[in-house]
Amino acid sequence: MKYQNKQNKQNAILLLEDGTIFYGKAAGAIGTATGELCFNTGMTGYQEVFTDPSYFGQLMITTNAHIGNYGTNPNEIESDDMKISALICKNFNKGFSRADANMELNDYFVNQNKVVISDVDTRSLVKYIRDKGAMNAIISSETLDVEELKTKLSKVPSMEGLELSSSVSTKEAYFVGNENADMKVAVLDLGVKRNILKCLTERGCYLKVFPMNTSYEDMKSWNPDGFFLSNGPGDPSAMPEVIEEVKKITTDGKAVFGICLGHQALALSEGISTYKMHNGHRGINHPVINLTTRKAEVTSQNHGFGISEEDIKNNPNVEITHVNLNDDTIEGIKLVNKNCFSVQYHPESSPGPHDSRYLFDDFITNIKNN
Repeated sequence: MKYQNKQNKQNAILLLEDGTIFYGKAAGAIGTATGELCFNTGMTGYQEVFTDPSYFGQLMITTNAHIGNYGTNPNEIESDDMKISALICKNFNKGFSRADANMELNDYFVNQNKVVISDVDTRSLVKYIRDKGAMNAIISSETLDVEELKTKLSKVPSMEGLELSSSVSTKEAYFVGNENADMKVAVLDLGVKRNILKCLTERGCYLKVFPMNTSYEDMKSWNPDGFFLSNGPGDPSAMPEVIEEVKKITTDGKAVFGICLGHQALALSEGISTYKMHNGHRGINHPVINLTTRKAEVTSQNHGFGISEEDIKNNPNVEITHVNLNDDTIEGIKLVNKNCFSVQYHPESSPGPHDSRYLFDDFITNIKNN
C-alpha cells in the first residue's frame, strides 16, 4: 500500500455486495479492504473498538459524526494491533486535542496499514444496512473501477460459517498477573480483550491464556481453579473442535464464565443453536435486564450472532438470566446442573459503562464456593 499526502484528499469508493455504491475521500493507508459491514453507535472509545479482536474481518462504520478528535493512546488498546479491516466514517479528524494522546488517528491508521474512507453519508449507509441486513463490502482508495472491485468482492466469504478465532488467538500460552495470587484461571483465548484479563487479575486471579485449539486435558494439567471462555470473532458454529473441548470443561466441576463468543460456545456445548443476526448489537448503551435481580444494566456490546431462545426453553439444564430490552434477544444464561454461566455482552466495559462488572465478582464467588 501507498500512503496518502495529507494535503490532498483523494477519492475513495465503498461498494456493497448488492451493488450499492457510496463515494468518499481517502484517509489512512491508500489501498483496498474487504469484509462484512457493521456499525458501532458509541460516541467514544474508538481506539478500543478498532483493536477489539471480535471485530476481525469487519468494515467498521462509526455512527458518531466526528472520529479522531482525541487522538490515540497506547494504554487504550485491547490487543497488539488494529483488528478491523477498515473504517468508514463521516468526519475524520486530523490532529487531536487531548494532552495525553501520543498520535493522531490518521497516523495510527497509516502505521497499521489500514484503509479509511471518510466524507461518507454514514446516516444513509447505516439506515440502508439496518433495513437490508449485514452484508459484505469493499473499500478502495487505489482504484475506482467498479467492475474490478465487484470481482474482488465476489471472492470474499460470508461471515456465516466463517471461523476466525484462529486468526486472532495467541499462538503460544502465556501468563498474566501475580503467580502468588489466590486463584488460578485458565483462559481459552478465542480473541480475548486485554481489559477482560485486567478485570480478572484485579480480583486476585493468576491467568494462563491458552490458544483456542488447546485441549481440555492440557488446560486441566495446569490445575486451574476456574475456566474463562473469551470473546472473539466469526461464526461460533464453525468451530466444532472448540465446542467439544468446552463440553469437557463444563463437566470438570470447576467454575466457568464465558463472554460473547465464549457465551455462544457454552450454549452450543449444551445443544443450544446459534444464528446470524440481521445486524447484531454494537455500541455502549444497550439496555439489558438481569432476570434474577430485576435490575437494568446499560451494557457495551459487540456481536453479530445470537443463541436460540426456543432451544433454551426446550432444555431444562439451561436457564436464561439476562435479556436485551431492545429486542428481547438472549443476553445471559447459566447451567442449572453445572457451575457455569455466561453473558453475550462485555462487562469489562472498555469502552462503556461499568454496570455489569459485578459479573466478574460473581465468577470469583463461584470459584471460592466450589
